[in-house]
Formats: sequence, structure tokens, C-alpha cells
Amino acid sequence: MKGIVSICCFFSLLVLALAEEEEVEDVLSHILRDRSHIDETLRLASEENAAEHYHAAIQKLRKIYHSAIKPMEQAYKYNELRAHEISDGEITSKPMVLFLGPWSVGKSSMINYLLGLKDSPYQLYTGAEPTTSEFTVIMHGEKTRSIEGIVMAADSSRSFSPLEKFGQSFLEKLIGIEMPHKLLERVTFVDTPGIIENRKQQERGYPFNDVCQWFIDRADLIFVTFDPTKLDVGLELEMLFRQLKGRESQIRIILNKADNLATQDLMRVYGALFWSLAPLINVTEPPRVYVSSFWPFDYAPDTSRELFKREEISLLEDLNQVIENRMENKIAFIRQHAIRVRIHALLVDRYVQTFKDKMSYFSDPDLVFKEIVDEPDKFFIFKSILAKTNVSKFDLPNREAYQDFFGVNPIGSFKSLSAQCSYSGGCLLDKIEKAITSELPGLLSSINPGKAPPGLSSCEATGCGDKPKNRYRKN
Repeated sequence: MKGIVSICCFFSLLVLALAEEEEVEDVLSHILRDRSHIDETLRLASEENAAEHYHAAIQKLRKIYHSAIKPMEQAYKYNELRAHEISDGEITSKPMVLFLGPWSVGKSSMINYLLGLKDSPYQLYTGAEPTTSEFTVIMHGEKTRSIEGIVMAADSSRSFSPLEKFGQSFLEKLIGIEMPHKLLERVTFVDTPGIIENRKQQERGYPFNDVCQWFIDRADLIFVTFDPTKLDVGLELEMLFRQLKGRESQIRIILNKADNLATQDLMRVYGALFWSLAPLINVTEPPRVYVSSFWPFDYAPDTSRELFKREEISLLEDLNQVIENRMENKIAFIRQHAIRVRIHALLVDRYVQTFKDKMSYFSDPDLVFKEIVDEPDKFFIFKSILAKTNVSKFDLPNREAYQDFFGVNPIGSFKSLSAQCSYSGGCLLDKIEKAITSELPGLLSSINPGKAPPGLSSCEATGCGDKPKNRYRKN
């Protein structure tokens, strides 16, 4: 009899537990935030009518790079000066959105919210303690799966193969997640370990700041996230903002978890955030700051719900702008890269010509070239480039960089530009100038018919004309 009573009690408790679980799920379904505005603002439900046109433009851009820019890179070893080799994976990659900031400020929760990963097997782990210890790349794939960093770096079709240079210890802290998602068809998210001020780089086992710089250099949009409890700026965060110099147009500051504060307290925190960041962001126009709470649950009661919703929509519109301009941004990036390669080739050619002019039968070649490299202004190396080729002085590399460059690359290993011509292939300088002044602006016009290419009409950095004149070609 007692056994029957025990069984009845067990089943009664089980029924109560199931009922309570259903009630909890009902409550959660009411407090989860509506995400329909995300799909609407990012136009995820619309068809990608321009997908085929975009793919064709990418292939044209790739062809221009390989035929007109890369040969000059290789001939004058540009990658040893800048250490930024452009791969096919980088040309064809989707826009990258990078999340940076202190630990436990809601970076991973924000990604979960944007992608709707709540309660899915692949939602990013979140918590009040430091949770993300890896660099996590969330990208599109035909099926949901995780990829080890070693595999990502070994795949040349992706844009992450250069990360091998940071060592195996870092690759063990790199993880990729692929999943079929409309938003990930257009953009890639990168979640980073939170900044912990009392942790030294050596304790991470890999060069954390160098890895961050690699992602910063390739990011189209950078979300630097804070919450009301972590506004103080330490050495690690100060170093991070130093690395962001020159990328102010890509930076967006996010004050997350704003619904935890009353309106008056939120105003004070907002002011304190600007006070902390003012010494680190030395620009005329401060970056955009979004104030909201980016996670799947509804806003706390008695808070500025309408303000937070408008701020969230503004951020989504900002993200959508990056997605829609992805092709224009790639063309502008490749053109800027081509300008730098061209300037580098002109400078190396000038060093070569000066060396040949100063050499005599009795000269010591090592001493002559050392003098040229140590005192380039004495031989008007940089000034002659500015005077003859319409190069902007703001685009010139650092003089000291060429001391290191020629320290590992003997001057005799380079030909002059006039010798870089062939009957069938033409001249390298002609090709890269045509790409800068004609082909790349033309490609931009083809994807925006009837719209003048913005910022590509200036001749300040390249020297323009109906046909670029090669001053270095033999007559």
C-alpha cells in the first residue's frame, strides 16, 4: 500500500513539475523580445536579385588585382614592406563585423540576439564571468558545424590563412561556426575575448594585440561595447584604442545593458563614458554611440523602451549600410592598395637609379648604397617622387621602413621600372596606373550606373589623364 502511495506521489510531483515547466516556457515566450524589426531593417526576407551581378563584379575585381596589381607587388616585394598579402579569400570575403570590449559586457549576447540563436545548440556561451576565451568567427555555411582554427587557417579559399603566422597556440584559441542563416549570407561576425586589465599578454600564450590588429585591419565595422559597470579605461583598453587609430569611421560605441539603469543614472553613465574615452579618440567628430540593451529578452519595466528601440534600429541601419556598400568598399580598398604598391615601386626604382648613378669603377657598392639608404633626403629620393609623379606626400611610406626593407633585400635583386616591360605583356607601371585611373573606377560605375564614383576622380595621389603616361618606359 505504501508503495502505491509513493508512486502516486511521484507522478503527482512529476505532473506539477511539467505544468510548472510549461508555465515557465509561457512566461519566457512573453518576455522574449520581438525580432521582426531585425529582418525588416536588414531586408533579410527580400530576394538577392543582385547576387549574380555582385558575383560577376567580384570576379572582375579579382582579375584586375591578379593582372595589374599583384605582378608589381611581387616584382618589388611589397608584402615584405607592409606585411599585408591580399588573398583571393580576402577579395571574395563578406563584410566583417568585429566585436571588441571589456569582458562580460554583452558582446556574445548581442551576436546571439542578432542571429536568433537563443536556446540553439550553437548559441555563444554567455555569463557574468569572463566566458569567451577564443576568437570566434561566425559565418555562413550549408549546414551547422564548428571548425577548428587549424582547419580554417589551412583552407586557402578562406581569408584566415595569414593567421598561421601567430602560431599554433593562437590557432587553438580560434574557432569557426558555420550555419545557414540569411544574415550570414551577407556578413561575417567575429567575437573576441573580453579585455581583462589585470591579465598580461604573455599569460594568453599568443600576441593578443597583434591578432586584434589583424582583425581590425580587415573589419568593415567595429563595435566597441561597454556596459554601465565597466567604464574605466586601463592599459589594455588604451592599447586597443591606439590600434584603432585611423579607423574611426568604422568604430561604433555601444553602451549595452542600458535598461538596468534609471533615466537619470543613464545620463550620468553616458557622460562618464565620453569622459573616459575622450583622451583615446582624438578626432573632430566623435564616433556614434548606441544606447540600448542588445539581448533576446524584453527591456526592463519602467525604462526608455522607445528610445532603446530607436537606437537598436539605427544600429541595424548602420549595419545594413555596410552590407549594401560591400562591393564599393572592396573596390576602394583594392584601389588604395594599388596606389600604395605603385608608390613603393616608384621609390624602389628611384633607389635603384640613384645607386647606378653614384657608382663608379672605384666605388664600394656597400658603402654607396648605405649612404643612400641612411640619407635619402640628401639624394632627393622622396622629393623627386613627389615632383615627378603627382604622388601625395601624405601617401609616402616612412623613410626608416626602407632601411629595414633593403637590409633584407639587396638592391641588386630589383630591376628598374623601365626594364619591367615586355612586348606581349606590356609594362607593369602602365598596367597598375590603368587599374587605378580607369579600370577600378569603371568597375565601380558599372555597379552604380548613373552615379559618379565617389572619391575616385582625384588625381592628387595617382596622376590622371586619358592615358597614363609611363615616364619609366624606354622609348
